[in-house]
Amino acid sequence: MKNILIVGGGYAGFYAAWNLEKRLRNRQARITIVEPRPYMTYQPFLPEVVAGSVEARHVAVSLRSHLRRTTVIPGPVTSISHADKHVLVEMPDGTVQRLDYDIIVVTAGAVSRVFPIDGISEHAIGLKTIEEAVAVRDQLLTAFQAAAALPPGPERRRLLTATVVGGGFSGVEAFGEMLALASSLLKSYPELRFSELSFHLVEANARILPEVTQKPGRWVVEHLTQRGGILHLNTQLVSAVGGEVRLSTGERYASNVLVWAAGNATNPVVASHTDLPVDARGLLITRPDLRIGTAHEIIEDAWAAGDNAAIPDLTSPIAGARTVPNAQHAVRQGRLLAKNIAAVLQGESPHDYVHHSLGTVATLGLGYGIFEYKGIVIKGLLAWLMHRGYHVLAVPTWDRKARVLLLWVVSFLFGRDIVSLQSVQHPRAAFLDAVPPIVRLPDRLPGEARHAS
Repeated sequence: MKNILIVGGGYAGFYAAWNLEKRLRNRQARITIVEPRPYMTYQPFLPEVVAGSVEARHVAVSLRSHLRRTTVIPGPVTSISHADKHVLVEMPDGTVQRLDYDIIVVTAGAVSRVFPIDGISEHAIGLKTIEEAVAVRDQLLTAFQAAAALPPGPERRRLLTATVVGGGFSGVEAFGEMLALASSLLKSYPELRFSELSFHLVEANARILPEVTQKPGRWVVEHLTQRGGILHLNTQLVSAVGGEVRLSTGERYASNVLVWAAGNATNPVVASHTDLPVDARGLLITRPDLRIGTAHEIIEDAWAAGDNAAIPDLTSPIAGARTVPNAQHAVRQGRLLAKNIAAVLQGESPHDYVHHSLGTVATLGLGYGIFEYKGIVIKGLLAWLMHRGYHVLAVPTWDRKARVLLLWVVSFLFGRDIVSLQSVQHPRAAFLDAVPPIVRLPDRLPGEARHAS
């Protein structure tokens, strides 16, 4: 019986384990997945979690509920030694556990690419996890509550100012959803005016959404600007000390919310803590059939997929092109991983990964979207409906599809839920406020002292 160890429970890892369970019998393999979180996050819905269009728990797919024959180990892998076929895992109690394997599948996923900018670690929130998306939403909602209680002035302007750094898909979608949420909140806060909102998108390059062509990209810039967004292209964040945003153009302003969506970096365990071969970018050198290795040399019993794998794109006319790190590829690579591993175990040959893009679609806020496929461009409401339709089909498990659809129907009928639960980040605060102070009695009462004498 083979021990198959999957490093990472994101798209590729989850789908690999899910499909291995279907393809392999109990006596053929033991499957183990190592993941710090107890769930797989459907990241395309995170911007809608920020806006309250999707409930946070609905984009979390429980590993234990859906991987019935897979052992789930909670913790990050800190090193991979393929020469000895073992990994080290940091367990929740801080101890380090060694796990041996026969076959390894590396789907560790990317981390946020962060630059050494003053103030970022103190004030910025990323956008790769559910917890981060919820924190951004609660911070926005709490800011509106606080601003409505203040007279017009600098502090109120600061509370109603938000900044998103990064003009890729995550940044633009989050920015569009934040704009939509803020605009809708004004109906519930008549004390506030639209002119007081100040939402900034900062992008170091000359354009946003590099996945779409120039003309649709310009339309997105114009559309977001017309809705009140302030876009800074060819601009870098220089500092965020004290919550004051300083840009490379010299502009400064106080920002209450700072969202960091400036791209991905390779997972440290892949980039620096493995003896598996990596390229200059720290990505695992991976063959088209998803085995780690080159065209001339295969690393036996080692497979990879997802954001940390440099997989040749066989559909691209450009020599040396690699598949881009997105959910569309990761899901399909995870499925093929399971199929190929099962094939090799049964003495058959694995298949190469070949997937033609289904196009590019992005949400820009409630009722707004952009879609492009081979020169066909769709904008506005229809593109937004296509975005929702595609992702509700793509989110795994029928229960998640049903929950997301039901929430969309409820939101359409009754509007967004605008309650902030920021206090959940400090759950004991209310309890501690209710605890009376402890009155310490003297060790011996005066009467007792006289009696003792």
